[in-house]
Formats: sequence, structure tokens, C-alpha cells
Amino acid sequence: MMTPTLTTIGLLCLSNIFMTFAWYGHLKSLGSKPWIIAALVSWGIALFEYLLQVPANRIGYTVMNVGQLKILQEVITLSLFVPFAYFYMKEPLKLDYLWAGLCILGAVYFIFRSEFN
Repeated sequence: MMTPTLTTIGLLCLSNIFMTFAWYGHLKSLGSKPWIIAALVSWGIALFEYLLQVPANRIGYTVMNVGQLKILQEVITLSLFVPFAYFYMKEPLKLDYLWAGLCILGAVYFIFRSEFN
């Protein structure tokens, strides 16, 4: 049986894949369509994101506080966004992603440090 933390991480990863495509995928795949079409398609994709994200946060909230859930979400978002930007959007890798990741690691430390004391 998976722990609430692992279940939360798994659901948030899946949720983030949908979120990333809903927010940014239309820039590549629907760039020639009117914005309202892109918005409606993105809204449809975002439904699946919410169907995973809401239970993830409810499960996670049984073992983490809301600040910890938010920082976990940000770590997952950046971890999935960088490969998306590089592989799907064909954006160049930038050292700035590394610096942003290090800043988020700092946030992880501060938000979770009470758990390790």
C-alpha cells in the first residue's frame, strides 16, 4: 500500500503533466487558432488536472501542511516543466533553470526543516 506522501507525489506529477499542456501546449499546437479555441481546449485539459490535483491535495493534507503541499507542487512543476520546454516546445536549456531549481531547494529546506528536527 502506498503512503499518503507517495500517493500525493504521484497524483501531483500526473496533474502537473495535464496542467503544463493546458497552460503551454496550445502555444505550439494551436498557435494558428483563435485564442478562444485554445482557451476551450486548455480548459478541457485542465479538468483532468483538477481531477488529480484535488484528491492529491486532500490526501497530502493528511500528512503535510498547506505550505509543504505548495512547495512540493512547485518542485514538481519545475521538474516537469523543464523537460516539457526542452523536448516538446524545443526551447533551449538555460542555466537559469538550474538557479531556479536551487532556489526552490532552499524553499524545500525551509518549509520542511521542522520535520527533521
